[in-house]
Amino acid sequence: MIKNKNSNSMDITRKYLDSLVIEGRILGSVHPSTKCTVLGMEFDTPVMGAALSHLKPGMAGYAEGLKMANAFCSVGMGDNEELGKVLATGAKVMKVIKPYADREEIFSRIRFAEENGAAAVGIDVEHATNSEDDQDSICAGFQLKQPTLEELKEYVASTKLPFFFKGVMSAKDALAAKEIGAAGVILSHHNNIFRCAAPHVWQLPEIREAVGPDFLLIVDGGIEDGYDAFKALARGADLVSVGRPFMPPYEEKGPEGVCEVVCEFTGQLRAMMLRTGSKDLGSIDPSVVREAYWL
Repeated sequence: MIKNKNSNSMDITRKYLDSLVIEGRILGSVHPSTKCTVLGMEFDTPVMGAALSHLKPGMAGYAEGLKMANAFCSVGMGDNEELGKVLATGAKVMKVIKPYADREEIFSRIRFAEENGAAAVGIDVEHATNSEDDQDSICAGFQLKQPTLEELKEYVASTKLPFFFKGVMSAKDALAAKEIGAAGVILSHHNNIFRCAAPHVWQLPEIREAVGPDFLLIVDGGIEDGYDAFKALARGADLVSVGRPFMPPYEEKGPEGVCEVVCEFTGQLRAMMLRTGSKDLGSIDPSVVREAYWL
C-alpha cells in the first residue's frame, strides 16, 4: 500500500505536467503538420500506442486501430502466436519483451519478432523486481530477472532490428543504452513500479543533450491528451506513448475507438502547434514551455 502520495510517480508526473504552461506565438502561424519519420517509417502523428497487454477484445484490434490512424504501435506481454496476429494486421509494431530469467525465452521472442516483420524490439530493463523490495518478481507465471549490462549487449547484438530499452529514466542510463547499440529508449516508471521517480518530461532536456539529436526518446506514462504530448515533444521527446486512454474506447468501439483517440490527441497537438508558431514537429521551440511553479 502506498502511504505517501509523494511516493507515487504517477501523481508526481501529473503535478509536473500541470505546472508547465505554454507561451503563445500566433502571428504568422500556419496550419501545422504532425507527420514524422521514425526508423525510416512515415507516420501521421508522433502519438504512438504503448506496450499494452491482454486487452479485450484482443491485441490485434488494438494494432489495427493504430494502423488506421497511421501511428506506431508497441505491444507488451503475450506469446508469439498473439504477436503473429498483431503483425498480420500490417501495423508497424515494436515488441517489448519482459526480462525473463530464462534467457532463451528472450532470444526466441526476439527471433520471432524479426522473422515475422516487427519494426523494432525492446526489453523492459526495470520491470524485473518488485516495487517494494529488490527481489526478482514473477509476472504472468514467468520468473523475471534483473538483466546485466553484458546481457543487454547480447540482446542488442542478437538482432538486426532497432532495439529499445524501456524503463530508462536518466541521462546516464540513456547514454549507456546508446553506447551499447540501442536505437533509443522508452522513458517510463512502469505505472509507478518505480516509486518517487523524477518526471521524465522534467529530465528530457538533460537526456536529449546527453544523447544527441539522432537517438530516439519515447515518453511513456502520464500523457493524457495532446496538450501533454506537446509539452513532452517541446522538451525533447521524439514520440509520446499512450496507453490507458485507449482502453475504454477500445472495449466500446474496437479499432475505431483506438483510432479516434489518436486523432483526438493529434488534433489537440496541432492546436498547440498552431498557437506556438510551430509549422511542423521540427519547428517546435522548447522556449515556449514555461514552468509555473505557483500552480
